[in-house]
Amino acid sequence: MRKVNPVHMRWRLVAAIYAVSLLYVLFQGGRTSLMLFMILNLLLFYLLLGRWSGIAGVQGSRSVKSEESAAGERSLFAGHRLHVKLQIKVPGIYPIPYVIVRDRLVRHNGQHLEFDGSFILDWRRTGELAYETPPLPRGEYRFEQTVCSTYDIFGLFKHEGIFESAGNVTILPQVVPLRRWQGIQRGARGPFSHAIAPRSSKETTQINGVREYLYGDRLSRVHWNATAKTGDWKSKEFERESLPRTMIILDRYAGAYPASKPELFELAVSIAASLADSGLKGDTVMGLLSAGDKPVIVQPKPGVDQRSMVMKHLTNVDADASRRLYAALQASESLLDAGTFTVLITADEMKNVLPCMEWLNRQGMSPCLLHIAADGGRLKERSTKK
Repeated sequence: MRKVNPVHMRWRLVAAIYAVSLLYVLFQGGRTSLMLFMILNLLLFYLLLGRWSGIAGVQGSRSVKSEESAAGERSLFAGHRLHVKLQIKVPGIYPIPYVIVRDRLVRHNGQHLEFDGSFILDWRRTGELAYETPPLPRGEYRFEQTVCSTYDIFGLFKHEGIFESAGNVTILPQVVPLRRWQGIQRGARGPFSHAIAPRSSKETTQINGVREYLYGDRLSRVHWNATAKTGDWKSKEFERESLPRTMIILDRYAGAYPASKPELFELAVSIAASLADSGLKGDTVMGLLSAGDKPVIVQPKPGVDQRSMVMKHLTNVDADASRRLYAALQASESLLDAGTFTVLITADEMKNVLPCMEWLNRQGMSPCLLHIAADGGRLKERSTKK
């Protein structure tokens, strides 16, 4: 059955009313019929002028910020909300009762969020609309065209206009500040010291700069002059004798992360991002192996650029691998160097993970496992003896 356009139906209704009014004037005559016919013509003239209401040439701009960025943070992390403000101007002089605005935010994987609102134009035919997004997961976001629409006073005909204010937003994985990683300390001082101690990072007494104060720092590490000047707690940063070489391995096997629990993979990505952020800020030589169907590797290097590369990959990564971690590691054998301290992050069953640990051990690496429990509540840490 052919679908009838509602706009055509409205015009047919108006035409029918006009025809009835015209016949009423011709056959009935008199002042009443003539007055009704004139009023109807004036209303039709008003409806026709709506096509030149100015909404088709609407102009606007968009500003985006968050509470965190307003407080001085430049990076946005998963769970942050965006505060969006639209400034809109409608040219012309035709009276518009109100303007309906529809804005659309699209994620890199095709998911989208739509936001609707309305406002009344002021005497300068401008208006402002502000809205707040829900907490956003990590990913690349872009704003599509903003659609502005309005109706006549009878609500019969709709007039639309579109403006585009380009805007891209990057939401990084959630990062938790780490003061110390107890696994490395136990490895350097415990039964595996012969494997990890040569590659552990030891501090000297030479001051190398100032960093943000971390909860638990000793008072002897506090940089009192910098604290007094800035008003925020600062700690001393010391040079290191050697730089450890660490490789983070993220398991992307889809079967390890049930579709009903997407938070498991998000937790795995957050762990990888937190370790990379903490290690690279501490001048550690960190790398990343994203174990998918096509493994992506970021070779271990120090520096801010390395952190940006790791975070960029973790922002868009998904659990889309069709093969298990063991097969992905064998395919990446040429990319892994002996003597590297490796950290496996996975939620797969232990019977599938243990062969990976043994394989890394045979390749001359020191593996450490961060296993995500099925409930996503606790992390289990294990090491294998070299």
